[in-house]
Amino acid sequence: MTIDSVAWLALVVVFYSAARWVQARLSGHSLANTVLMPAALLLVVFMMVPAARTSFDRAGEILLWFLGPATVALAVPLYTHLERVRRVVLPAFTSLAIGSLTSIGVAVGAARLCSARVETLRSLAPKSVTTPIAMAIAETIGGVPSLAAVFVIVTGSVGALTASSVFDLLRIKDPRARGFALGVAAHGMGTARAFQIDATAGVFATVGMTLNGVLTAIVLPWAWNAF
Repeated sequence: MTIDSVAWLALVVVFYSAARWVQARLSGHSLANTVLMPAALLLVVFMMVPAARTSFDRAGEILLWFLGPATVALAVPLYTHLERVRRVVLPAFTSLAIGSLTSIGVAVGAARLCSARVETLRSLAPKSVTTPIAMAIAETIGGVPSLAAVFVIVTGSVGALTASSVFDLLRIKDPRARGFALGVAAHGMGTARAFQIDATAGVFATVGMTLNGVLTAIVLPWAWNAF
């Protein structure tokens, strides 16, 4: 690990800590997103010092590696509430299948109507699963992994910012339904938002995110190559 990488990692931690402080002061408001705020600050740095992005790439690879263990760590709250999850297995799998297929179909269909390039369609398809899985799927089906990561971040950001308002509008009150929908539609960022709302919502968001990642990783490459 180079000195530049250590400096960038330290800066990311500082930006994230500042975002957490702002979020706490705003009582966890959805607009106080702890992913978007640090990203916006980093964007300002890159705009001021364009050459800085090259040295940040090495630190970014380290951060990307940590996504794997962080995702696995979500098994802890899942295990703690395993019995509650078992009671709703059938509705969960039905919702998962519908939600996953709708997410892929609507996004790819809309992009195709807009005459998007094939590489863009392939990169967009896995947008609702967590970044490492989405990048691997995109590469497998001929997409661009880095572009897939951008689509994942945008999807998670929109989901985390708008989910509460959408749930209230549709009068969805059950934290299990809220959490599961967030996990399926908005992967890790949605799951983080669900834990802020309610512990039960967070657990079911973890289930949704995990199952959607597994289902998409298995089905999407096969379906894309077949059709």
